[in-house]
Amino acid sequence: MAMEWNAETLQFLSQCFINTLSPLPEPRRHAEAALAEAADRANYGLAVLRLVAEPAVDEQIRQSAAVNFKNHLKARWAQNPDDPDRVVVPDTEKDQIKGLIVRLMVTATPKIQAQLSEALTVIGNHDFPKQWRALLPELVVTLDELSQANDYVSVNGVLATVDSLLKKFRYEYTTNDLLLDLKYCLDNFARPLLEVFQRTARYLDHAVASGSANAAVLKGYIESQTLCCWIFHSFNYMDLPEFFEDHMNEWMVEFNKYLTMKYPALEDSGSEGLAVVDDLRAVVCENISLYMKRDEETFQRYLSGFVEAAWGLLVVASNSSSREGLTVTAIKFLTTVSTSFHHTLFARDDILQQICQSIVIPNVMLRDEDEELFEMNYIEFIRRDMEGSDLETRRRIACELLKGIALNYKERVAEKASAQIQSLLASFSQNPAINWKHKDCAIYLVVSLATKKASGTSISTDLVDVESFFGSVIVPELRSQDVDGFPMLKAGSLKFFTMFRNQIPKAVAVSLLPDVVRFLVSESNVVHSYAASCIEKLLLVKDEGGRARYSAEDISPFLLALMTNLFGALQKPESEENHYVMRCIVRVLGVANISHEVALPCINGLATVLKRVCENPKNPDFNHHLFDSVALLIRRACEQDPSIISAFETSLLPILQVILSRDITEFFPYAFQLLAQLVDFNRSPLPANYMDIFAILLLQDSWKKSANVPSLVRLLQAFLRKAPHELNQQGRLSNILGIFENLVSSRSTAEQGFYVLNTVIENLGYDVVSAYISHIWFTLFQRLQNNKTIKMVKSLIIFMALFLVKHGPEKLVGSMNAVQPDVFFQILEKVWIPDLKSITGSMELKLTSVASTRILCESLSPSHSERWGKMLDSIVTLLSRPEEDRVEEEPEEPDFSETIGSNAARFQLRNAGRKDEDPLPDIKDPKQFLVASLANFSARSPGTLPQIIAGNLDSANQAALLQLCSSYNLTIV
Repeated sequence: MAMEWNAETLQFLSQCFINTLSPLPEPRRHAEAALAEAADRANYGLAVLRLVAEPAVDEQIRQSAAVNFKNHLKARWAQNPDDPDRVVVPDTEKDQIKGLIVRLMVTATPKIQAQLSEALTVIGNHDFPKQWRALLPELVVTLDELSQANDYVSVNGVLATVDSLLKKFRYEYTTNDLLLDLKYCLDNFARPLLEVFQRTARYLDHAVASGSANAAVLKGYIESQTLCCWIFHSFNYMDLPEFFEDHMNEWMVEFNKYLTMKYPALEDSGSEGLAVVDDLRAVVCENISLYMKRDEETFQRYLSGFVEAAWGLLVVASNSSSREGLTVTAIKFLTTVSTSFHHTLFARDDILQQICQSIVIPNVMLRDEDEELFEMNYIEFIRRDMEGSDLETRRRIACELLKGIALNYKERVAEKASAQIQSLLASFSQNPAINWKHKDCAIYLVVSLATKKASGTSISTDLVDVESFFGSVIVPELRSQDVDGFPMLKAGSLKFFTMFRNQIPKAVAVSLLPDVVRFLVSESNVVHSYAASCIEKLLLVKDEGGRARYSAEDISPFLLALMTNLFGALQKPESEENHYVMRCIVRVLGVANISHEVALPCINGLATVLKRVCENPKNPDFNHHLFDSVALLIRRACEQDPSIISAFETSLLPILQVILSRDITEFFPYAFQLLAQLVDFNRSPLPANYMDIFAILLLQDSWKKSANVPSLVRLLQAFLRKAPHELNQQGRLSNILGIFENLVSSRSTAEQGFYVLNTVIENLGYDVVSAYISHIWFTLFQRLQNNKTIKMVKSLIIFMALFLVKHGPEKLVGSMNAVQPDVFFQILEKVWIPDLKSITGSMELKLTSVASTRILCESLSPSHSERWGKMLDSIVTLLSRPEEDRVEEEPEEPDFSETIGSNAARFQLRNAGRKDEDPLPDIKDPKQFLVASLANFSARSPGTLPQIIAGNLDSANQAALLQLCSSYNLTIV
């Protein structure tokens, strides 16, 4: 039933909104429940909007109602596919809301206006412009009235709404529909935008000239011009529209003025006032950078003026930490100019000197806020400093300016920058305790101005000799015994070592590694993170030919200290889940010689961390590397010393049982993979407690979550290989085949089902599986008939091939034909022969080609010459042609009911996998096997095969077969 607007509705809604503000939980909950129920009724949103417009109602109630109205529209203006049952706003109500909202927004008080502006944007994002043609004309008329009335609180409300509506032209992918929307908006708003921009400029000029304007008035005008500039940016982002080209001068004159004018009444009123003016200057810099990129030729007549204006701003702003936004955008503009045809503006020596001294050095030098970030938020500091997300910070952008100029003046930039670096280092030498930031600045310049080599694996610099700089500047910091003294300088030195690791001679690096290990105990989160990252990256360095530069022997002298310090770093406050440290642990375990003495403290250390994260899993990246390090340790330690498995079981099984018993579902895939490893490395018969774990595999609930499936299959395969006889007891095999049937019935898990089935066939005798084989074939035939895909067909061919090489072609043909007479030959002709060419993977290729050859020579009669010839043609195609020439990938339709792909892949541990065993270890070369089999077969019936080959193999395959015979010196007679 629709909600009517009357006194009773006004009273009900007012009381609800009063109670939502109550400090007492009970009335607040009742009010929220009542509003949630009322929201399902038609005209609810309209009634709340009318309440917001009711002047007699208390302002606080109307503010609360405005927030509720905005959230109501967000949830219900359009149908949410994730919540199809939610009632949406009816079309008739939508039309009434659209008719009211603009006028209500501009007449509302500022706080309510802000909420209604957001609500209008919500509607506009769905309906504008195609389903709300009246909006833009109404906003144009309203804007004109308000600006003429000098009501800039309301003007800015309208402009903020327009800016929100047009932002999509800056961010969305360009389509024909988007271009049509842009044209509509340009046709209706480009001229009104210029008019309000010019009118506001006149108001602003008059206010400044008269000297009567106060900060509040100036703030309104300048915020208006800032919004106009952002709308200008949206209109011009994709291309320069004709209207703006025709009126470029009007815009550019004002832009230049805003970069050069000062507004003391506002700027001197406090930091907020200066920020308002700087916001305008920053968006002007964005716009002139845009025009510089879009139409350099037309823009060039304004260029020198803008360069001079930006330069003047930077000389002043670079020394102020509060003006970073303006500094970054102004430097970006100069960088754009420096890489353009007009780079000669920066050619003079005195200009290059000023850029280094007045712009680059002040912006690269550490400031108080950098030190605060270093100490208080190490993750964000590293993200900016080491991981390259600081492109929008003054430190990085200042170096980008020098890089831009260096494109045309490389030697002169190197000369000036080198001189600055030497000056900074000399200043540090005079008073290291006071001038340590100068040394940090020098190191930062060298690292940031380095260029990547073409290969992308290492960097180089013309500013310093790397080995000399490393020895004189970096090594003293790394050798320092005080790991906590001047931590930012230590971090910068570790970063330099990491960045230039390829250029540092091995002997030097190895001698310094114990010092880097010491920094793992630093109290600074950044320092011990950088130390861990440095070690990890060093162990990845490869010399020519791809050979690892550093080996187990290089780290063995201090391996125990290294692992102790790494685990110690994970005990430090805020580094309990430090993924830089954990990635280092994974890397070291992959390189080091994992002896019994190393493995035991490592597994105990990892087990301690595992227990901690099980209490509150919150960092997926860290957790993945943690489980992968455990998997790696199990693999490498047990391969070297199988007896150590009992120590791993003692440490890990209780934790894995906690994961399963406490239902820590995000860790289930990891737990199953680690259990599979423990099963793999055990000796038969398995201890009894493993069969208790096996019972979990048989529970249907375990298989419901798609992310678990590959890990459960991996564990099931491990049990089948290690304990095949136990699994043939107490009806377990029947349960396993039930799992196979469920998996193979879904497109998304069918491949996993075949993994289970293949493992059953590999590890159980025919006398065991024969009782189930008819049901297996029936299931596969049904799946093939109902949902045939390339992946399904490939899996079926591989299974049939494996069955054949394990149990012989006679049992393969007989068991299939027992389900349906002559079905083997039907599948051979419709599936195996045409799709054999799609098989990929070296082991799979060998298996299927050998099985096909055996069918050819043991099960098919040459009297069926066409079938025999086509089979041989497919085998030759498989063996003689490269994969890219024979495999045609069929686009698979997604299975929306159950998707495991990327979801499951997230949980796959690189080090928990198991190398597949070759089912045909005695056959080394499938090509030789084919030719030898054909030669033997033809000798029994001379003259038959050459005729079949000539009639059924295409010419390329005939030539390939002849070449194979020649290669192995065999003849088909």
